[in-house]
Amino acid sequence: MNIQEMDILNILKKGKYSTQRKLAEESGYSLGTVNQSVKALKEEGYLDQNICLTEKARREFEENKPKQAIILAAGAGMRMVPINTEQPKGLLEVDGEPLIERIIRQLKEAGIFDIKIIVGFMKERYEYLIDEFQVQLIFNKSYGVKGNMFSLEKAKEFLENAYIIPCDIWCRENPFHTDELYAWYMVSRKKDENSTVKVNRKRELRLVKDEETGSRMIGIAYVCGDTAKILKNNMERMTKNKSFYYSFWEEAAIQRNKMVFLPNEVQDENVYEINTLEELRDLDENSNQLNSKAIETILETLKCDAKDIHEIQALKKGMTNRSFRFRFKDKRYIMRIPGEGTNRMIDRKQEYEVYRTILEEGICDPICYISPENGYKITEFLENARVCDPSVPEDVRRCMAYLRSMHKKKFEVKHVFDLFCEIEQYESYWEGEPSIYIDYKKTKDKIYELKQYVDNQEKEWTLTHIDAVPDNFLFVDDRIYLIDWEYSGMQDPHVDIAMFAIYAMYDREQVEQLIDYYFLGRCPDNVRTKIYCYIAVCGLLWSNWCEYKRICGVEFGEYSLRQYRYAKEYYKIAKSRMEDREES
Repeated sequence: MNIQEMDILNILKKGKYSTQRKLAEESGYSLGTVNQSVKALKEEGYLDQNICLTEKARREFEENKPKQAIILAAGAGMRMVPINTEQPKGLLEVDGEPLIERIIRQLKEAGIFDIKIIVGFMKERYEYLIDEFQVQLIFNKSYGVKGNMFSLEKAKEFLENAYIIPCDIWCRENPFHTDELYAWYMVSRKKDENSTVKVNRKRELRLVKDEETGSRMIGIAYVCGDTAKILKNNMERMTKNKSFYYSFWEEAAIQRNKMVFLPNEVQDENVYEINTLEELRDLDENSNQLNSKAIETILETLKCDAKDIHEIQALKKGMTNRSFRFRFKDKRYIMRIPGEGTNRMIDRKQEYEVYRTILEEGICDPICYISPENGYKITEFLENARVCDPSVPEDVRRCMAYLRSMHKKKFEVKHVFDLFCEIEQYESYWEGEPSIYIDYKKTKDKIYELKQYVDNQEKEWTLTHIDAVPDNFLFVDDRIYLIDWEYSGMQDPHVDIAMFAIYAMYDREQVEQLIDYYFLGRCPDNVRTKIYCYIAVCGLLWSNWCEYKRICGVEFGEYSLRQYRYAKEYYKIAKSRMEDREES
């Protein structure tokens, strides 16, 4: 059977249609297509002469009958900021009903009671569904660092005769049925420039070509027959390959430039994918989730109404925080919301005091609001700003000149950022878990060998940024702003040079040039050695930090490995310089 024949057989299964004209009205196919399809179904033995289903047709329906469902609810929904900091997207409410509850209810109305939900971000918030709806939760611990293909792969054993459903979908009409005849993937008739597939004349879902616009991909699918085997085998192969770490599951459904699914086209107004706060507001302006703490803070700070906030857009996920940009009237702003585990690593009252100390100096981005309690921060968005490019010497020279000037101001706060205490503190957050590095203890012992040398050096104690990395230097016309002072405290200002170097992942030659930029080519030999010590110490510090963040579900790839390498390699460099000095 082709797709037209299966669609018509499906309609006939639901009820008696006296005329083929009525079949055409129900199916949306032309009368000629219906006539041809009914004739073919009779010839193939699926319909008798009275256009009634035969035993062969009933066996076909039984073989492809829906039996189970998999709901994908592991992702953090980064585009849903700021709501996603307080609620997983599957629990967003439309008309007082959580999205995932509506999906479960619609599944049960279609006779689907075996429901698996893949969870990850805020997994505990979904626990009540086990008792309330008798569903099963499957945990995907890699939800923060891998695409949803890895979520679906967790349920690969349950793909036969199963619906696949994203949790952020709201369907006006029930998209699930007691009967299905073929594997399908739902697309909207609306065009979407970001889509990778489109419906062709043969009623297939093929990959779009250059300059083509695809059909909006909804994400709901039905899997049966050979499609389940193809999808399972492809996922098993692809999830072993790092190049697919950020892939959507749909990529596993592509063979020979086509999807292995047939299209299920729906009207755009019948299905809503809720990815942003504004999309939720458009669907239900009275949704409870629109009253998040973050939004309330914005409204109180800017003295405006929720309807006045537009163009909400998640920014690239930072290493410590989540941030989003929004527009109010003719100006754009950025709101920072602390990320996972941040409350243990940063004292927000101390950060608040730092900003109070430096705010009038105009050296940081313009602050509209900062909370010493929860770390929420609102700043003006600096238009036409760019970050420092550590590969461009002039950028680096200007950043070092900025640091040198800032350090000379001798700002003072009451708290200290103690490198070695922080190493111990971050390690304690592992809660008894051993380091992922086999030689960690040996490396740590070596780093502590450098402490005596560092402690014996003269220092000009002052407020030090600590996180003075290239990404935190903003270039706006002829001006530089240094942002994100949350780690800052009293310390040797030369720590900022080391931090810049290890984040930029500089080699030895680049480190030497960096030091020369800061000291204008006149760095004392003992200070240079001290900075090498700081590179080693800070490498271990941020390696420990990365290990804790990994436990929180955030992975930093090469960055974490390189920090550990800095600890080991610059220990050797620093020790060698100390020994040479002793011999001379």
